[in-house]
Amino acid sequence: MIKNITLSASEGLIRQAREKAIEEGSSLNERFREWLKYYIGGNKRLDEYRMLMKKLSYTKAPDKKPTREEMNER
Repeated sequence: MIKNITLSASEGLIRQAREKAIEEGSSLNERFREWLKYYIGGNKRLDEYRMLMKKLSYTKAPDKKPTREEMNER
């Protein structure tokens, strides 16, 4: 079941958002529904990102930029 909600924003902002949605072959309602899905799933993506960073924490950025010779070593 789809429910209607009322949101408030300036006319100019709504107009620009509608125009952008139309340019992208969409509607403002469709973009809002996509945003809601993204919004509620945001923590999941953040958790996945943090887990990935933890897995990659063993890596360390070099203290200095490698020389050309070092980069070409095999």
